[in-house]
Amino acid sequence: MADIKTRDAVKGTIKTLDKAAIAGRRMKSAYAKTKDKAEQGYYAEENSPTEYAADKVSHASGRIRDEGIHQFNKQGQKNAQITRENIGKAKDKIADFKAKRAKKDAEQKTMRNKAGQNAMRTIRQDGLQEIQGTASRPAVSATPATSAKTETPQTAANSLIKTRQQGKRTIKTTARNAEKTVKTTAKGTVKATEKGVKTAKATSKTAIKTTEQTAKAAQKTAKASAKAAQKAAQTAKATAKATAEATKATVKATIAAVKAIIAGTKALISALIAGGWIAVMIILIVVLLGCAVSLFGGGSDSISYTPVSAEVKAYTPLIQKYAKQYGIPEYVELIKAVMMQESGGRGLDPMQAAEGSFNKKYPHEPNGIKDPEYSIECGVQELKAALVSAEVENPIDMERIKLALQGYNFGNGYISWAKTNYGGYSYANAVEFSAMQAQRLGWEKYGDTQYPAHVLRYYPYGRAFTSGGNQAIVEVALTQLGNEGGQPYWSWYGFEGRVEWCACFVSWCADQCGYLESGIIPKFSLCSDGVNWFKGKGQWQDKNYEPKAGDLIFFDWGSDGSIDHVGIVEKCENGTVYTVEGNSGDACKQQSYPVGSGSIYGYGCPAY
Repeated sequence: MADIKTRDAVKGTIKTLDKAAIAGRRMKSAYAKTKDKAEQGYYAEENSPTEYAADKVSHASGRIRDEGIHQFNKQGQKNAQITRENIGKAKDKIADFKAKRAKKDAEQKTMRNKAGQNAMRTIRQDGLQEIQGTASRPAVSATPATSAKTETPQTAANSLIKTRQQGKRTIKTTARNAEKTVKTTAKGTVKATEKGVKTAKATSKTAIKTTEQTAKAAQKTAKASAKAAQKAAQTAKATAKATAEATKATVKATIAAVKAIIAGTKALISALIAGGWIAVMIILIVVLLGCAVSLFGGGSDSISYTPVSAEVKAYTPLIQKYAKQYGIPEYVELIKAVMMQESGGRGLDPMQAAEGSFNKKYPHEPNGIKDPEYSIECGVQELKAALVSAEVENPIDMERIKLALQGYNFGNGYISWAKTNYGGYSYANAVEFSAMQAQRLGWEKYGDTQYPAHVLRYYPYGRAFTSGGNQAIVEVALTQLGNEGGQPYWSWYGFEGRVEWCACFVSWCADQCGYLESGIIPKFSLCSDGVNWFKGKGQWQDKNYEPKAGDLIFFDWGSDGSIDHVGIVEKCENGTVYTVEGNSGDACKQQSYPVGSGSIYGYGCPAY
């Protein structure tokens, strides 16, 4: 019965803990419902001012947090009190159980001792009676067939002695058996009692530990509720801010989409006028692609479309005329983009075709043609030759179009050279060809190595397929790896003898991309001048910033505030910044640093 009562006490403890768990789940459910109501309240007012939305969510979150903490503390204290009372009751029951068991053992021991004494008394009495009976019986007469002798007094005495010895042995055996039985029973009882006590202690410890865990869980839940409330308030503010920014971005995207649709529609009409259903189908596909990219974006590195000038638009009839005459009516928009890059539609040689092989009337010198229509006719023929040489298949064959455009700028010799040596166009091989030609001719520079990107920003369909220009300076820098001494860079800058040339190297790379002329990167030989320029433009980030390709990285080796070195960021991956640097051990080398390294001073971030 005591064991059953102990188990009942433990079950009571378990039920109490179950109630605590159920209460915890109910509180969690109440918190979730309250949170949903708070969120519904926020979204119902999503058209209200952002401050109102943030305050409303913050207030609801505060009420959730306070109510959660109060209820969990209250329930936890109640559960702890009930558990302590149950443990006290269990201890009392265990003590009663021990006392009753000890009393019962004592009674059983007394009963066994009495039984043993009675048995011994009975055996002794039986032995004495046996002895007395033998002594009182007369001697038995012998049969007539035997000797007539009778038992003598000596024989009777021997029998009495044997009987006494047997009685003593019986008494000893009975006593030993009784003692063994008592010892075995006592040991079993003691072991069972000890086991029951240990079980009760373990049950008590488990109950106490479970209660402590319940209390800790309640505290953790309360803390989590408070953190969730704070996070909800922060999220509301961030969402409101993001909504405002997204609205601005949507307006810009819509404007860009409208422009792209207008440009595409005009291209389609132009193709219809020029004739040719194949051209119409190609342009229709291109228009749809251009509109889709404008509406949904072409990624962070995409070139945004810039409409051509009014002067270029004024030449549209002549461009259509000669595009149709020379068999490329579907490339009217590309011809207009080339004119925009060459002259913006101004001057007497808007296609800058005087130095090309199709000019038969005017001097082969810059701006040599004095007739805009003749310039357009020559330019269309020049571009067609480049498209054919580059094997361009249609107006969206962007890789071959880039090869053709670079050939329009460098001359068709570049196209055959690039195809033979590299299989096609790349910015790096354009830089290599330019440097090779400049050295051969003794010129300071040769052509525009960024010509395809410059043209395609005016091409309605270029945005979908052309990456941004921040990678260009990286590719130029990579072509210079291994160069030592810095002579090409400091002499280009204007120095007559060697100087610390890391900044001269960066400036030289920027010039190769046309960034000095466009004002994207300054020409500087002192690192501090570069830092001041970017800070003045609001294009500066500290050392903890994660840079992108094309950013300039400035170093402070001694952490004393002086700027000692500069390089070009190649990429940033997995917390590591990879760079290309001039004058790194008096050579052009690749290096790497952890983001936030103490040797990094900060970053100049050009607006490519």
